[in-house]
This record gives sequence, structure tokens and C-alpha cells, in this order.
Amino acid sequence: MPIIDAQVHAYERNHPGRPWHAALTGPPEVTGDQMVAAMDAVGVDGAILVSAFTMYRYDASYALEVRKRHPGRFALVKPVDPADPSVAEVIAEWKRTPGAVGIRMLLVRGGYTEDPADPGLNRVLVEAARLSLPVNLHIAGRLDQGLELIRRNPDTQIVIDHLGLVQPHAPPVPAEPWADLPKVLMLAKQKHVAIKISGACTLSREPFPYRDIWDPVCSVIDAFGIDRCMWGTDWTRAVKFLNYAQGIDAFRVTDRISRNDKAKLMGDTLSRIYGWSPAAKA
Repeated sequence: MPIIDAQVHAYERNHPGRPWHAALTGPPEVTGDQMVAAMDAVGVDGAILVSAFTMYRYDASYALEVRKRHPGRFALVKPVDPADPSVAEVIAEWKRTPGAVGIRMLLVRGGYTEDPADPGLNRVLVEAARLSLPVNLHIAGRLDQGLELIRRNPDTQIVIDHLGLVQPHAPPVPAEPWADLPKVLMLAKQKHVAIKISGACTLSREPFPYRDIWDPVCSVIDAFGIDRCMWGTDWTRAVKFLNYAQGIDAFRVTDRISRNDKAKLMGDTLSRIYGWSPAAKA
């Protein structure tokens, strides 16, 4: 079965030509070539390359360079700024960009208003719906606002980031990492919402293969249905908890879901929602 990671990041070292806004948890650099090598080493066929908001904010130029170098391995998601008066034009231009399959908003980390009726936030979702462009929505820490924003935009394909939960960048794991799960499960009632089961291993209190994640993860799968769930590692943010192979093998070797469901979770659902698959290997 093709394996596709729903979220990875690539970035070059900080330099004056493309300076970082801030530092992301991870190595000093994870170039596109290095990310492909990591994927090849563990049998990952492709990935959604999400332009790193922490470093580059709304500039996706490095992600575009990576995709140009590895067009068969990556599709692209770019953060957009709902406060930008020209955000509709930005989204329309992105839609025309080779390899672009989605856009992203991060409610807390973007510093956006907490008002779900905000015209800018809704403008992004309306334009994305018009262009049939999925929106990655990072609503951890603002689930109530996120739910209302989603309800207001039933025609937009939403992809919830990272199980909708606040996830750590470094140990220790929070005392109650799954505390907001009941609110996340409410999102499943909105049929235009899919969810990334990404970064889940960073919520584990056990060593590999992180068996304690599976009861809550299975509750997400049961609520949304496997056809609206997609696996991802959120590499490199998870680097202080596990290595890349562990993030894949925890899902690849588990007996908690069937082989059929693994195929959907680890690639098929993503391909259908984004309309993209990696190039077949020669």
C-alpha cells in the first residue's frame, strides 16, 4: 500500500537570504533532500509538505523549491493570513501553483481574533470552498471557536490539524493530554471535516510502540470514520519524543486496526481529500 505522511516540514538553516521568524523544534536544518532520504529509509512514498509557519510565516518559497526538486514526492500546503485584505487573491494564486493542494490557518499561533464571525477568517474559508481547496485548520486551544467557524462554512473541506489537541514540542507529556478529546469528537458531526491523526505518539506515556494512544485514537476513528482520518508524523516537531521510523511503525505494526483500514489511514484518505498521490516508483 502507498504510504503518505499527512504533514512534514522541510527548512534550510537560518540565513539572511531567507531569515527565520522563530525557531521550530527540530534539527538546525531538514532540507528537502534530507526529508526525502528519511522517507526512503522507512518506506514512505510521499508527503504533504506544510510550509513551516514558525520559521517562514506566509512565505512558502522554500517549500516551492523543495517540491520543484522532488515533484513526485511532495504536495504543498501554505499558511495564509486572514488579516491580509488581499487574502482571496493569495488563495486564488496558490490554487494555480503546481503541487499546491491546500492552505492552512493556525488560530492560536497566528494570533488571530477569537471571534468565529470574523470576516477575515470566514473569507479564507469561503474562498477555499469556491476553489475546492482543502483548509488545514489548527484549532488546538480554541476548539469552541473552531467548531463554530466550521459550522459557518459547511461547503469548505476542513482538515483538522494534529487531532485538534494541544501537543507538546518537548517532554514531559501533559498530565491530561487527551482532556479535550470529547470536544474533538463533536467535530465529527460536521461531515465536511476530516482529521489528521498526526503527532499522536507525542501524547504517549509509554515507549515505542506507544500502545496507550490507541484507545483515544480508535475513538477518533470510530467517530469520524476511517474515510475522514489521515495519519501523519508532524516531522520534525516530534523529534524530541521519537524518531521518524517510530512515528511510522507505531501505525504500521499495530493490530488495533485492520490492514484495509491502515491503507486508508496511511494514504488512501489523504489521496482522495487532496486529489493527489505520489508518483509511482520506477
